Amino acid sequence: MKLATIRTADGATRAVRVEGETLVDLGLADVGELLAQPDWAERAARTRGSAVAGVGYAPVVPRPGKIICVGLNYRNHILEMGRELPRYPTLFAKYPEALIGANDEIQLPPESEQVDWEAELAIVIGKTVRRATEADAAEAIAGFAVLNDVTARDWQYRSPMWLQGKTWEGSTPFGPYLVTPDELPGGSRPSLTLTGSVDGEVVQQADTSDLVFDPVALVRYISTILTLSPGDVIASGTPGGVGHARKPARYLADGGVLATEITGLGRSEAKAVAESVA
Repeated sequence: MKLATIRTADGATRAVRVEGETLVDLGLADVGELLAQPDWAERAARTRGSAVAGVGYAPVVPRPGKIICVGLNYRNHILEMGRELPRYPTLFAKYPEALIGANDEIQLPPESEQVDWEAELAIVIGKTVRRATEADAAEAIAGFAVLNDVTARDWQYRSPMWLQGKTWEGSTPFGPYLVTPDELPGGSRPSLTLTGSVDGEVVQQADTSDLVFDPVALVRYISTILTLSPGDVIASGTPGGVGHARKPARYLADGGVLATEITGLGRSEAKAVAESVA
C-alpha cells in the first residue's frame, strides 16, 4: 500500500492512498493524522473514498513529533569519510521546519557555501513502542519513504555536534509517498537500491544491504532511549558519494536539480534555489 499527503488547490492537504494515477481520499488531513489512528492500516486499505486531485506532494508526514537521523550507517560512506565502523548508531535530530515535499524547492541559505546531498531511506513509525524487542520493532514500522538529508557542511563542522548543519529550514525533500513493508522485498528489512543524482549525473548508488544498522535494529536501539510514536521518522543514513568527500568537493548550486530515487519507493526531484532574504 502506498500512502501520501497531497496538497489540494484550496491550499489544504489530504491523506490519500495511491493507486497508480488515482489518489483515493482517506478522509484525513495528512498521513501523520492517519497513523495516529490505532487501526490506520485497515482504515487506509478499506476506505473507498472518492478520487481527489492534487497539486503536488507535501512531506509524507508534514509535522512528525520526532525526526531522528543516523549518521555514518553505510559501510562505503564510513570508509569514504576515513572512519571506523561504529559499535552503536550515531544519532542526531532534525526538525519539521526542514521538511519539504518531494518536488518542492530546496532553499539554499545565503549563510552557507557548502550545501551537500545525502540520499536516505526514511523509516516511518506506525505504532507506539518503547524498549522494543526485535518483533516489536518490525511491527512498529509503518513503512518507508525517500528522504534527502541535505546538509550545510560548513555549519555542520563548526563544532563536534552536527545539528546546526542538518536542519536548515526548507532543505529536506521527504516523499513522494510511504510504502508499507508488505510491498517490499525483505519487508521490514527491505532490500532496496538508493540512487542520488545531481543535474542528471548519478552521484550516489548503494543497496540497503550495506547498512551497518538495519531499520529493525534502529527502531530497537532508539526506542530504548525514548518512546517512538506514530508518525515519527528515522532517517537511516546515506551511502558514499556525498559532495563533501569528493576531490575537489562539490556542492549544490542555485538552479541545480537533486533527484533521489529508491526502488519501490518512488522518486523525489527537487530544484535548489538561492533563498531570498529581505
